Amino acid sequence: MSTPTNPAEAIQMAKDHNVEYADMRFTDVPGLQHHFSLPIGHMTEDVFSEGLGFDGSSVRGFQTIDASDMLLLPDPTTAIIDPFNKHTTIAMVCDVVDPVTGELYDKDPRGVAKRAKNYLTSTGIADHIYVGPELEFFIFDQVSYTNHPQAAGFSLESHEGVWSSGEEEPNGINNSGHKIPHKMGYFPLSPMDTFQDLRSDMASVLMDCGIAVELHHHEVGTAGQAEIDIVFGDMLEVADSVQTYKYVIRNVAKNAGYTATFMPKPIYADNGSGMHTHQSLWRGDEPLFFDENGYAGLSDIARYYVGGLLRHANTVLAFAAATTNSYKRLVPGYEAPVNLAYSSRNRSAAIRVPLYSNSPKAKRLEFRCPDPSANPYLAFAAMLMAGIDGIQNRIDPGEPLDKNIYQLTPEEAAGVPTVPGSLAEALDALESDHDFLLAGGVFTRDLLESYVEVKREEVDAVNLRPHPMEFELYYSV
Repeated sequence: MSTPTNPAEAIQMAKDHNVEYADMRFTDVPGLQHHFSLPIGHMTEDVFSEGLGFDGSSVRGFQTIDASDMLLLPDPTTAIIDPFNKHTTIAMVCDVVDPVTGELYDKDPRGVAKRAKNYLTSTGIADHIYVGPELEFFIFDQVSYTNHPQAAGFSLESHEGVWSSGEEEPNGINNSGHKIPHKMGYFPLSPMDTFQDLRSDMASVLMDCGIAVELHHHEVGTAGQAEIDIVFGDMLEVADSVQTYKYVIRNVAKNAGYTATFMPKPIYADNGSGMHTHQSLWRGDEPLFFDENGYAGLSDIARYYVGGLLRHANTVLAFAAATTNSYKRLVPGYEAPVNLAYSSRNRSAAIRVPLYSNSPKAKRLEFRCPDPSANPYLAFAAMLMAGIDGIQNRIDPGEPLDKNIYQLTPEEAAGVPTVPGSLAEALDALESDHDFLLAGGVFTRDLLESYVEVKREEVDAVNLRPHPMEFELYYSV
């Protein structure tokens, strides 16, 4: 399926596929996609220039009720034929526009990513940033949870989970006994890996939606932890793809009778789900992160980018590890790093320099702290802005740490800074260190205030409730 480049081609695509409805999609401040649909006869070329109205006061982090009218402008280059709807539907990602000023809405996350790209070009440092996220997720048979003033709890069911070794398989099938122990799920063949076909189904639908897939495999955790890697690309296009990726994974799982989640840490005492994010800067066809004489082949620009990302990491994680649950993944002893250091090949460092290839075009950085709960537009933009600040101010990242950070002596570990211990701490960092985000008008104070307000409400929602474990620890004190 060829990708439209303009409104006329998007309309022709709809005709070619006998489309009945057009679905308009956009993302709120925390990162959830929203949509509405209209009969295809209303998708005229005027819609692409004049927009479609919606109530911005009903969207988290957007407008107050006294200034609620907003517009969506569909981007024809994002058009896909939705693979799940009964009625043939063309879906497009939209920009949010202020109807009074006619400008991109400053709280629209996609608009932030656009401004970040434009700001990069304006600095003269580079004209392209390429991003390659590795999204991990869990596939469960069933999930149930409850939160009442007098009762709370959750339960996960998985035929593949090690805890199911003494139970019947679904539909009364005999238990095969081939279960994946905690933290032993990396690359096993069937019958231990029971989701090969489902992951292939997911990958096929992703490719049908125009998202290039690199590979897929079972991940480290028990109970169906999975990873489907997509090919790196332009930051904005990849952020769009991440939103479609989540939509596809959840719906393919649902249609197969399962449930998929991007929650970073759904299982105690096992690996969580990350979104390791590879990134590199280019000027035209020239990769800017390579220098054969530098450490691990890194150029000075790359080292300064690392310096900025490490200096501002706590702020960046307010967007890139964006839930209270994220900080149940970012704990010592697992593959998710908590120490803010960089190294080649070393997966215990926050920033890894992959050494799979000697090609200058392959030289990149991998920031390992983010997870897939993030709003990709804001997270990728925040990483880029931290890197730009590092380059502009020549921030030295210090010496690399080429050893297992989790095995450092107490004296050595004391000298290595760490990520925040909670979402609340990350939000504190965002409130105290955000000037680099405001450069070029990429982020605005209004957006940052709205983001912090929404996220503080999430922190309170968790902190104010008794936890089931507290009853075990304290009920009889």
